[in-house]
Amino acid sequence: MRLAIWFVLLFAVAVVAAATFGTNDGLASFYWGSWRLDLSLNFFILILVGTCFLLVAVIQAINTLIALPQRAREWRTARRDRTGQAALRDALAQYFGGRYTRAQKSAQRALAIQAETPELAQDNEFTVLGHLLAAGSAHRVQNRPLRDEELRRALDLAHRSPAARSAEEGARLLAAEWALDDRDAPRAIELLNALPLGVARRTHALRLKLQAARLGRQPQEALKTARLLIKHQGFSTVAAAGLVRSLAFESLDTVHDVDQLRRLWLSLDPADRRDPFIAARAATQASALGAHDDARAWLRPHWERVAEIGAEDRAAVAEALAGAAAGIGAEWLPRLEAAVQALPRDGAIALAAGRALAARGLWGKARSLLEQAAGDVALATAARRKAWIALAELAAQEGDASRAARCYESAARQA
Repeated sequence: MRLAIWFVLLFAVAVVAAATFGTNDGLASFYWGSWRLDLSLNFFILILVGTCFLLVAVIQAINTLIALPQRAREWRTARRDRTGQAALRDALAQYFGGRYTRAQKSAQRALAIQAETPELAQDNEFTVLGHLLAAGSAHRVQNRPLRDEELRRALDLAHRSPAARSAEEGARLLAAEWALDDRDAPRAIELLNALPLGVARRTHALRLKLQAARLGRQPQEALKTARLLIKHQGFSTVAAAGLVRSLAFESLDTVHDVDQLRRLWLSLDPADRRDPFIAARAATQASALGAHDDARAWLRPHWERVAEIGAEDRAAVAEALAGAAAGIGAEWLPRLEAAVQALPRDGAIALAAGRALAARGLWGKARSLLEQAAGDVALATAARRKAWIALAELAAQEGDASRAARCYESAARQA
């Protein structure tokens, strides 16, 4: 098809040339001294066009000869560039393949090729990546001095070159990750805090910050970071709930006085305060510090819907309320009675109600509920032990020493 088109064009040119130049009777005369040269105008045009083509060909040939050294330099530079790129790719492949010594040597060879080629010295991003690969390989083989030196070079070069800014961000994140591998939490936190705001809010940076906060025993900061990660969908729903609960427990376990516990409770996210396990843990801490009123206040929203929550949540809330029974007010009696009626066979509810009734001096009702809790094999061992101890204390208050001894013995057997 293409050949046919060329033939058609050729015929068209022939027809146009015949129609144009066939009736052209003009002459072109050239005078030189006493000499005169007459040429037909068609022949003169053909000579002129041919001369132009010849001049263009001569000029191109001269330019090609003059540019030969430059083209040779460009070819050598391109060849060294390809060699350096191949060395860098080999370093990357060896690094991911777990051959860190080979990866380090390949990265250093790529850097050496670039350093020996002045035309490639301006490719700062290539240099930074080479230093980072060498630093990462040195880190994997525990060569920390070489790692720190390569990382310093990468950061210095990236800081001076706007083209390598993304590589600088990666270098800082790698430095924080390596600090965590070295169990150096302060260094990791310092590096992460120095990140730009946009980089610091990336999922990977938040994960590193979470690890650093947990390693540095900063559970409250870790909890805030975990909340950001959950917002960025960095965890599944189940994993997020377990992580937040674990971090909240760590935060609650670090308090030393009631005021600190109250501030921490108010600083928790409303979703955390609605978690029965977290509320139970906070109430247990408050009871241990003598703040029974605060413990009951934090448990009351969960107790009012105790029949609607799961069995594990219900057990945690009930056991926490049993620990906060001291000084319980009369306004709790209707709530306790309603819970016992709604869940008559629940040992945890019986334990909490029995402890609360015993604290109010209603020993008869308390004893039956505590005996129910002590005999509930589905109840946790620690909870059954508390029920036996409460029964022993009731017997001691009634002056029945033998029953108190039997109850203490039964408590001791709960192991």
